[in-house]
Amino acid sequence: MRVHALLAALWAASARAHFFRFDSISNASAYYFYYVYCNIWEGECQPNQDDASQQVPSRALWPRFPQDYVRVLADWYCSVGQCCDSGDCRIANNVTGLARELRQKLHGQHLAQAVVLKAVQGFIENPESDKPLTLSFHGWSGTGKNFVARMVADSLYRDGVKSECVRLFIAPFHFPHLRLLDVYKGQLREAIRDMVLRCPQTLFIFDEAEKLHPGLIDAIKPYMNHYDNVDGVSYRRAIFLFLSNIGGAAINEVALDFWHSGQNREDIGMEDLEHRLRAEASDAPGGFAQSELLSGHLVDFFVPFLPLEYRHVKLCARDAYAARGLEPTEATLDEVAKTMLYVPKEEKLFSAQGCKSIPHRINFFMP
Repeated sequence: MRVHALLAALWAASARAHFFRFDSISNASAYYFYYVYCNIWEGECQPNQDDASQQVPSRALWPRFPQDYVRVLADWYCSVGQCCDSGDCRIANNVTGLARELRQKLHGQHLAQAVVLKAVQGFIENPESDKPLTLSFHGWSGTGKNFVARMVADSLYRDGVKSECVRLFIAPFHFPHLRLLDVYKGQLREAIRDMVLRCPQTLFIFDEAEKLHPGLIDAIKPYMNHYDNVDGVSYRRAIFLFLSNIGGAAINEVALDFWHSGQNREDIGMEDLEHRLRAEASDAPGGFAQSELLSGHLVDFFVPFLPLEYRHVKLCARDAYAARGLEPTEATLDEVAKTMLYVPKEEKLFSAQGCKSIPHRINFFMP
């Protein structure tokens, strides 16, 4: 129906605007036919910048065109093409949505919620930042590191982690063989450079970062530094996320100390953890300690993810049920939470797996 309305509008406009130049109409018609053929009907198109059908009609064409039909044409084109206020429709930068997701879906992580939101918002709102944003997520498995990385991707990019502006690297999967280190270095540099050239704001996620060889981290160090450009390319609008289990024991120790002293978990501040995380990362085996990522002070924030308690596991279970359109009872949530293993042995305070297996565990409690 949109195409029919568009064609009717164009016909009516051309009949009324008898003074309109025929060659301009031909140029506009050729362009939009070409767009429909290539992008909707998926015809085989060979780009040719000299071909008038590839060129957007000049703005000089539109003032003589009846405005009612310009609006019809614009609405139709934006419904099928790339038309948005940001200038790059791949980039959403929905900081409000990120704040909402962190507040509603990330449980037991008041520090990560505050630090990630402020860091990302500050970076997005400061186009003149002198370096890329580099965040290092630390904590036990299942505490939400990957979950938050996905939230960031989903909020900043239209297609989330599937966006061509987002790239995920899993250390043992993408870089498994030490003998191929030099090959990996070249591939990694090329991948980062190509992505930045294709997308003005890129997101790179390195999962299991503690398993990265120090040579790999040093290979990408220039892209995270305070340089205007590297090889003629500016990387200042890139975001780097490193996810690791380093420092998990130190984080848990601080959380347990607060519990023993009768203090609220929410009273734990960055000053209680960030320096310890930096020290743990510097002493830990693997790429972090041996690379120049830390000695060069390239990490903007060390983000701690606290161990999850029984009450947080119940909230994760509630969310898992809600994702399936179900509303469980409190008794059901308790049953799910009780199936998890809790540590330390005496207090049984923290879930050893965080919330990682919850979506699968609720299958045993489905009717």
